[in-house]
Amino acid sequence: MSTPAQIIDQKLPTVALIGRVNVGKSTLFNRIVGGRDAIVSPIPGTTRTRNIGLAIWRGKNFRLIDTGGLTFHEDVPLEKEIIEQTHIALKEADIIVFVTDIRDGILLQEKNLTKTVLRKQKKPVILVANKADKSQEMLSGYDPEWLRLGLGEPKMISAQTGGGVGDLLDEIYKLLKKIKVNPKVAEEFNPIKVAIMGRPNVGKSSLFNKLIGEERVIVSDMAHTTREPHDTLVQVEKNYYLFIDTAGIRRKAKVSGALEKIGIGKSLEVMERADIILLVLDTSEAISDQDQQLAGFLERHAKSVIIIVNKWDLADENDEAMRKEATKRIYNHLPQIAFAPIVFVSAKTGFRTHQIFPDLVKAQAGRKIVLDRKELDNFLHMAVKRKLPTRGLGVHHPRISGMQQIGTEPPVMEVFIKNKTSLHASYLQYMKKLLREKYDFYASPIIIRMTKLKK
Repeated sequence: MSTPAQIIDQKLPTVALIGRVNVGKSTLFNRIVGGRDAIVSPIPGTTRTRNIGLAIWRGKNFRLIDTGGLTFHEDVPLEKEIIEQTHIALKEADIIVFVTDIRDGILLQEKNLTKTVLRKQKKPVILVANKADKSQEMLSGYDPEWLRLGLGEPKMISAQTGGGVGDLLDEIYKLLKKIKVNPKVAEEFNPIKVAIMGRPNVGKSSLFNKLIGEERVIVSDMAHTTREPHDTLVQVEKNYYLFIDTAGIRRKAKVSGALEKIGIGKSLEVMERADIILLVLDTSEAISDQDQQLAGFLERHAKSVIIIVNKWDLADENDEAMRKEATKRIYNHLPQIAFAPIVFVSAKTGFRTHQIFPDLVKAQAGRKIVLDRKELDNFLHMAVKRKLPTRGLGVHHPRISGMQQIGTEPPVMEVFIKNKTSLHASYLQYMKKLLREKYDFYASPIIIRMTKLKK
């Protein structure tokens, strides 16, 4: 089933950064959008999937796309997919910024790229000579060799220091106005921020693409294909969602190389700013220690969670009885997030992926529920009547004298208990379960804090 989502950022003018590997496109991308979304590394092929960010200059916005570095070597991992991503970026772009390295001069790759790609584009191209960090390096930009590309004189910049970047942005604005695609002030949105997380190769990127309705990130059987978080803002009816695809997370012992380590670090940073986590599991694989560790991590950080069981179309049996059995097995292995609802989908075919949108709206509402003191007093009376408080540490039997809500997103409750007593952990779990039954804290953890009353 096709997604009901409409991508928001496509309404803005678009500028694409292209070039061979290691010329500093990601550094320039980060400099312009004012963040560190793109991983910067001297390792060739660091960027694979195109990054998309919102740039602002002189009070107006445009959309900036960072593409993977081209090598023109078939033996480079995912080179074909990177080229496909570059072609998509070129198709979407209103202006192309061709980034080169002023220290290396014009290499054969630049000549081939100009001849086979850029001259076929009926779009403005700005030639940029990056890494002009020193005055003597800037002199290289006056070499006649640059003019032989047929793209005019290069704009000499240093993405690292920011030198010349303002002039480049002025040139971009000038060209956008010339082709009558004016930058504009982006609308202010307050979207539901949704991070898609899980182990490598469980289908996170496939799900991301299916939800936003576009092949925006590379999907591959190669572990850790996705290295950087990818944000996309979409609208479904009256609701806005910011979906974030993340790098697969696995145990430290299995992490290979600096790039994977950085990518996992960025995934965990994304989790901090997300409202809701879609934790993706693979139907065809048993729940692993890494799944359990990630579930515990989400519980400790009090994140709203929806468990997505992917590749349900590949299950030998996928009827109701099988779903119930799978649900029981998942909760047995992941008791830390037993509050999380489970959705069975196929990101490849689109089976039930549309159901995720209303679940996200319901989960966001559950995070924001506010109960007043009177409501909680009635709840506490009912809870104690059904089951008396059980003792934790100490010798005295506990008595709960009151309850109030002190926080939302996630909901935080405070219970007042008799001095020198404590509640058993099982009783706190009982109270959380009862709160869920009476009020719809859908997909949200509930935090209960104990305060001992003074004599």
